[in-house]
Amino acid sequence: MSRKLPEKWQSSIQAVKAVQVAFDMDEKVQLAIRTQALHAGLSPSDQIRDILGLPTNKRPKRPRLTVSLGQDDYQILALKYDLSPEQQLEIKRKLMDDLIQHVTLNSQE
Repeated sequence: MSRKLPEKWQSSIQAVKAVQVAFDMDEKVQLAIRTQALHAGLSPSDQIRDILGLPTNKRPKRPRLTVSLGQDDYQILALKYDLSPEQQLEIKRKLMDDLIQHVTLNSQE
């Protein structure tokens, strides 16, 4: 029995069929590729595709940093910032302030 996928999901078929390949390489090689990607404004994955001569997605990506935070992390951060763990948006604002301050202080050295 074959079911037709909804039209809005059709473009995802290729992505579902893709297989992620992980590389265990010397740390220096990994750092070099990551640095090249950073300077080129690419993700490490896109940098690898570029090196291999594979097509990359040319749409500009929104530059952002991510970190995964669990409930324990929110508990710790809430204590640090004198907030409740439920105030996640305010915690995020404080985190951003800390990161900006960190970069500002360390770029002056």
